[in-house]
Amino acid sequence: MSFPTDLEIAQSATIKPIEQIATKLNISRDDLENYGKYKAKIPLDYIDEQKIKKSKLILVTAINPTPAGEGKTTVSVGLNDGLNKIGKNAIAVLREPSLGPVFGIKGGAAGGGYAQVIPMVDINLHFTGDFAAIEKANNLLSALIDNNLQNKKNNLNIDPKTIVWKRVMDMNDRSLRNIIIGVGGKSNGIMREDGFNITPASEVMAILCLSKDFNDLKNRLSNIFIGYTLQKEPIYARDLKAEGAMAILLKDAIKPNLVQTLENNPVILHGGPFANIAQGTNSIIATKMGLSLADYVVTEAGFGADLGAEKFMNIKCFYGDLKPDSYVIVTTIRALRYHGGAKSGEFENSNIEALKKGFENLEKHIENSFKYQLKPIIAINHFYNDSEEEINYVKSRCEKLNVIAVVADEFTNGGEGMKDLAQEVLKSIEEYKNDFLPLYSINDTIENKIEKIAKEIYGASSVNYSKKALNELKIINNLGLDKLPICIAKTQKSLSDDDKKIGRPKDFEITVREFEFAAGAGFVIPILGDMMRMPGLPSFPASELMDIDENGLITGLS
Repeated sequence: MSFPTDLEIAQSATIKPIEQIATKLNISRDDLENYGKYKAKIPLDYIDEQKIKKSKLILVTAINPTPAGEGKTTVSVGLNDGLNKIGKNAIAVLREPSLGPVFGIKGGAAGGGYAQVIPMVDINLHFTGDFAAIEKANNLLSALIDNNLQNKKNNLNIDPKTIVWKRVMDMNDRSLRNIIIGVGGKSNGIMREDGFNITPASEVMAILCLSKDFNDLKNRLSNIFIGYTLQKEPIYARDLKAEGAMAILLKDAIKPNLVQTLENNPVILHGGPFANIAQGTNSIIATKMGLSLADYVVTEAGFGADLGAEKFMNIKCFYGDLKPDSYVIVTTIRALRYHGGAKSGEFENSNIEALKKGFENLEKHIENSFKYQLKPIIAINHFYNDSEEEINYVKSRCEKLNVIAVVADEFTNGGEGMKDLAQEVLKSIEEYKNDFLPLYSINDTIENKIEKIAKEIYGASSVNYSKKALNELKIINNLGLDKLPICIAKTQKSLSDDDKKIGRPKDFEITVREFEFAAGAGFVIPILGDMMRMPGLPSFPASELMDIDENGLITGLS
């Protein structure tokens, strides 16, 4: 008998009315903003700064992933269930999935196996409309920019060639990366080059996730940089008086969403920026909401620890005044085989020699943890083809590095399979005495901040800059944005900027090809390699396996 698919598990689950989940968190039914029976929004006035100081924040990250990912979300959901299973008042606070990957290569993104967030179909599709609202707010600004170019009475003299703001949609579509708009004569707008990013790459998404409250949201929206006038003066969203209308479109999207696990434990989902091109974390508001409602909050940071966790530490913690109390690094035996040189199709098979070599990647992420003054716990996300020899090897090597490795068996056993990890997390909070320290000073130069990340986290020997990047760096400094955190855009597949350098590359240089900046969100973006803000679909998209019958039964969404 084959193991059921994620969708089959989710469809057979007993799901409780969302009011019952809210009751566990002492949220009044009258305060919930229901979106059907099983999902709801929580008012912002449930954030309690005094309770936040007493609750504990558990950050889940991972090694550099294989193309299939290593299960951070699944482990995070399972750990939440495990903590509740041993009697703790816990909640998971996670990101919302993007439609692009759902229909592209990844499929669903609400956990897996018996560690899922439900209603799975709703979450993976339109959910509560947050992404649609972000898309509309982003594209309203685009429309206002083009309207101003054509308007003779209220013209800001924007130079069309300098406009950096792009439209967005939540779908993988490479054909929209670079387009020409305004075709068909002056009545259809001013002809110019434009393009689309995917919604999770929108600065509006980053702003939503880094805002402390609604006023902060409006202020950050007003600071979005658009381009320059013909007189070479910078233009911001506030010059178009756009922030008020944009904020109206986000009035509901700013509120966190409450759902549940398969075991009917509470989960908050909110926001969803990608970690290779943005900060890769859920919203500050959602995290603070979780800390206000529960004693233990499990959250995650996207992709490997060199991307999501680094940005969590140096961007989200900076703006949100947060600090992790426990730090979990997820690995899989198959990923260690992959980083040891096992080829695609081979890293599913036992290979102790490849595993030994690939352990170097995990070892680097462990070393990096201590640079934040955090002692990690290693979660071995268990697969059926993991051999005891390989598991014991990882445990032994971790022990020599003075860290504990625990098998996470959430996929097949849910919360019951995560009790050991839950106990180890509680022990780490009580005994490790983690005293979080950011990697760099915010007042340091941009170059020094980049060098700190590149050398300390990636293991690079030096940082090079293209001529284009150096010119853009001067612009950033002239705009007074040099005291912002750094959000490096690079491949998630390697510690370096070359996705072919697996394992733990050494003596390598990284090259900053160009700079972007998000003046509203509040970070500078050095771009390494050829990073795309609008992904394309694979040769065989996941959508080809999806269907729905006349009764509304969906198949293939997993």
